[in-house]
Amino acid sequence: MTTALPRSRDEKLTIAWICEDLEISRSTFYDWRAKGRAPRCIKLPNGDLRIRRSDYEHWLDGREDCA
Repeated sequence: MTTALPRSRDEKLTIAWICEDLEISRSTFYDWRAKGRAPRCIKLPNGDLRIRRSDYEHWLDGREDCA
């Protein structure tokens, strides 16, 4: 079960949270990232990645199918 989406638009989401929400593996996320298909990421000084909630929502909106 996916945890609730953080409330703040500036909230930083973890890759683990994104993968759980999308029901994808970590390797799928990193494959999308390598191909330029993942949401925009912030790379922290320790090498970890985070995604702003607003960037994630914008990325999801861009994937809606109008068919």
